[in-house]
Amino acid sequence: MMRLLLLIAPVLFIAMSAVAAEDEAEPHKMLPRPVVSEITGKNIAAARGYLGTVTARVEVDLGVPISGIIASRPVKLGDTVKRGDIIAQINPETLKAAVWAARAGIIVAEQQLNSAQALLEREKTLFKRGVESKARLQDAERGFAAAKARLDQARATLARAEDTLESSVLRAPQNGIIIATLVEAGAAISAGQPIVRLAGTDARELVVDLSETNLALLPQDVEFSTHLLAVPDTNAKAHLRSIDPVADQRTRTRRVHFLLTNPPAEYRIGALARILPPPHGGGTLTVPVSALLIQNGQARVWRISPKDRAVTSVPVVTGAQLGQRVVVLSGLEPDQEIVTKGIHSLKDGQIVGPRVVQ
Repeated sequence: MMRLLLLIAPVLFIAMSAVAAEDEAEPHKMLPRPVVSEITGKNIAAARGYLGTVTARVEVDLGVPISGIIASRPVKLGDTVKRGDIIAQINPETLKAAVWAARAGIIVAEQQLNSAQALLEREKTLFKRGVESKARLQDAERGFAAAKARLDQARATLARAEDTLESSVLRAPQNGIIIATLVEAGAAISAGQPIVRLAGTDARELVVDLSETNLALLPQDVEFSTHLLAVPDTNAKAHLRSIDPVADQRTRTRRVHFLLTNPPAEYRIGALARILPPPHGGGTLTVPVSALLIQNGQARVWRISPKDRAVTSVPVVTGAQLGQRVVVLSGLEPDQEIVTKGIHSLKDGQIVGPRVVQ
């Protein structure tokens, strides 16, 4: 029995060694592991577009430069007004009285000027005859100059009173829509206090709040397409106008302004619209920070071949980092698959499994 065990042991050892050698010689038979990856240039938010609100290019608070009581405010919230239409009026009774008083002041000043001029002419005649002193002539000249100044002052007072009366009527400075009524008729207001808020309709834009990541993917000098959510068949083109320099403190997003090009009438103030960038139309290519592998000071990413799923280390030139993404200036093209997780455990030519979206 002991001899039999001694004979079988070497045979078992040789068989196990052969199996182990076979496993080491054929590692390719192991199933390739799945990888977390993404397709370059296909950001989810950019693919479905951005949701924004139609607003006026110019919104202004309108008031009058005088204090008083609002006698009337013929417009209400949502009304459409044209340039020159009356929006509100201050009680004009006191202002009209000031105009009449200024006009009366002009009449008095004109009479005083006539009297001063007649006195000056008489003094000149007497002085030429030698029966009047030069001092009396100089007094008459000063009186005439003072009367003339009082007339100029009275005329200025009248002009100011008329301007004040005219400014008591608030008129629309441009075509627009009343988007807020801040004071009701009968209320007392101070000089410059806003009465209504007017949104101009001559130029409209679409405002969108975007995160730093989406801003990195936003195309710059391209034409965007928009459509209304309520009326999907209503479309308009738009161009990027500006990006607010300061992010919102609560949401950490920036407001982006897209200027609409000849939008139809259905693009009313406050309407919701979706804006879509053109596919790869000048968009900025970005990758997640987790996809970057730094080797000898050179940034690289693992690119997956669509044919055999083999990974290749590709050098890239990176730009600014916005949020959790980095701008890629060169080295990658749109529609290429790159590994975004587990980049330190890969080797050139390694076959990887199916794509996992995180």
